[in-house]
Amino acid sequence: MITSSVNPKIKQVVQWQTKGRARRSDGIFLAEGMKMYQEAPEDRIQEVYVSEEALEKIGEYPKVEAKLERTGYEAVSGDVFRKMSDTQTPQGILCVVKRPEYRLEQLLAVPSPLFLVLEGLQDPGNLGTIVRTGEAAGVTGILMSTGTVDIYHPKTIRATMGSVYRVPFVCVEHMGEMMDMLWERNIHTYAAHLEGKQYYDSFSYREGTAFLIGNEGAGLGRELAEKADDYLKIPMEGQVESLNAAVAASLLMYEAHRQRSRGGI
Repeated sequence: MITSSVNPKIKQVVQWQTKGRARRSDGIFLAEGMKMYQEAPEDRIQEVYVSEEALEKIGEYPKVEAKLERTGYEAVSGDVFRKMSDTQTPQGILCVVKRPEYRLEQLLAVPSPLFLVLEGLQDPGNLGTIVRTGEAAGVTGILMSTGTVDIYHPKTIRATMGSVYRVPFVCVEHMGEMMDMLWERNIHTYAAHLEGKQYYDSFSYREGTAFLIGNEGAGLGRELAEKADDYLKIPMEGQVESLNAAVAASLLMYEAHRQRSRGGI
């Protein structure tokens, strides 16, 4: 059992928790909690750490216990685990997971795809919620500008509730070029924009579709917005001027899901 926080393995995990550059350099991310460990693909799990307290209760989670026997793990003291954890009330299990690799060209080859295009989102919880809702609504993938918050931020990972393992995503350096690729493949692009004249449920999303969602405060940048095929708006009453980015994205994704599952507008 590891009982010292200066153990090299523990120091490495702490660095990964706090430094996105270190996570990117090593090609990994951290997933914490029983559910996140249980759903993690076994072939991508590189290390597992379990606290002394969690081991005492592991019999209450037979599926987790069986998986630990297959993946192996390092036992650590409670104090050490709290040092490693990013949560205030840790569940006592943390795994190091190899990052998946997705290519834009592969996602674009899917017939009648449904994409979310995110530009400059900064809230990890918003991004995680969008990934989770995206899985539920059946999106093909999420395309993000490099200025968007790190999808492997610990708070983002927690907010995905495991969907990060299953929803493809690509970080795009040149958003304009990506928009041109969507246009070349007849994927219609819709910007959620204050200048939209038509409500979001008046369009058809049964063919290739991409919804553009901008920064929580500033919205979409003009350059990206001008490349959209259509602007759309979401009805709002009272004095509300805009919706939370995750809420707006969820409404659009589920309207596309409704149309595609029922065969029409």
